[in-house]
Amino acid sequence: MDIKPLISEIKAIDEIEVFGRVKSVQGLLIEVDGPLRELRIGGRVSIETQNSKKLAAEIIGFRDGHALCLPFGPIEGVRLGCKAVFSAHDGAAYPSMDWLGRVVNANGEAIDTKGMIARGETAYPLRNTPLPAHDRARVGAPLDLGVRVLNTFTTICDGQRLGIFAGSGVGKSVLMSMLAVNTDVDVAVIGLIGERGREVHEFITDYLGEQGIKKAVVVVATSDESALMRRQAAYLTIALCEFFRDQGKKVLCMMDSLTRFAMAQREIGLSIGEPPTAKGYPPTVFSELPRLLERAGPGLKNSGSVTGLFTVLVEGDDHNEPIADAVRGILDGHIVMERAIAERGRYPAINVLRSISRTMPGCVPQDFRPTLAKAREYMSVFADMEELIRLGAYRKGSDIKVDRAIAINPELEAFLSQQRQERTTIEQGYQMLKAIVEKAEAQEASNDLSNK
Repeated sequence: MDIKPLISEIKAIDEIEVFGRVKSVQGLLIEVDGPLRELRIGGRVSIETQNSKKLAAEIIGFRDGHALCLPFGPIEGVRLGCKAVFSAHDGAAYPSMDWLGRVVNANGEAIDTKGMIARGETAYPLRNTPLPAHDRARVGAPLDLGVRVLNTFTTICDGQRLGIFAGSGVGKSVLMSMLAVNTDVDVAVIGLIGERGREVHEFITDYLGEQGIKKAVVVVATSDESALMRRQAAYLTIALCEFFRDQGKKVLCMMDSLTRFAMAQREIGLSIGEPPTAKGYPPTVFSELPRLLERAGPGLKNSGSVTGLFTVLVEGDDHNEPIADAVRGILDGHIVMERAIAERGRYPAINVLRSISRTMPGCVPQDFRPTLAKAREYMSVFADMEELIRLGAYRKGSDIKVDRAIAINPELEAFLSQQRQERTTIEQGYQMLKAIVEKAEAQEASNDLSNK
């Protein structure tokens, strides 16, 4: 019998009990009086409520020598004078390889029907610092995502971080499930932050399925949970990625969504009196985002890597709102999903011309680059004239480039469209696109000859 996990649990127990008392409650903010040496930002407090239950809370600020705490759960039963026990240990996860195939909450507790999860030996801090920049390896080889529009037009490398920007209801969840199942990695860690409760089981059962969940860990914090739980779910997602990375694994980190993480941090910041800035977001939101996102990426040399795909829910389809703008400046590229494309019935609803991978064109084979440039040119010409074409205001023969773009557009649209069950490798995508472009060029050459 392996007693190492038991030893790690015993080490996590405080040697002595240090406690204070609840002094006041204002909204969700609980003010606790206690010894000054135990009051620290991020410290954990266990409040004994009226019904002898324990409510976990975190110290987020100070006022007049007292700790300001936010609870991880509902505050019913908290009264003046309740005992508040201070923990000597801040939040940490104890992951192991047994976490694969499991669904957990923000505290790392199993919420599926498979029983308890084996506790690992090593503690991984939830709020860890990113690896030093000069110690990190460079991004690796191109990573096969299994989705041809991304593999060809926004090719990403192992260890890269990409944002998926979209409004509500344009197919983010379906795209995430395709990436989780099809991407060529060892482990996928999926964080559902502030997700609708109804969609969690649907995402795991219908979208991920048995094949996807086998190599995945799903961290869930639904929209009805406290702001601390939603924020902690994001931290736990990254902490699990760091654990698997340290085991030498290629890890895919998927988080849906960064916007809800930012909203949770906004609630926390405003509750302690931070000044609201852009759209009500306090300054800590814009300092916490890079601290979270920089933890993903390449690991140390000769270790694993964390490839990050983070969704951003753009409010009112405004891709320049504060969170989208801040995230775009931190990540290594962005994928833009548009409602107008989804309304046409083309999924994934990705706007290729507005999406970019910052490792391109360096990661694309030299002999394929002309094909890619030609395909983009066709799409750009068609996009410029699309409104006139759909209205019937464009007359064929007015511009030879537009005529060519119109002729090739149906095949390009079919190429960009992909069913959830389909999988296309990078090489297959290259060959499919090359065949489309070569066919169009051959047609152009034959038309030129006939005109002569």
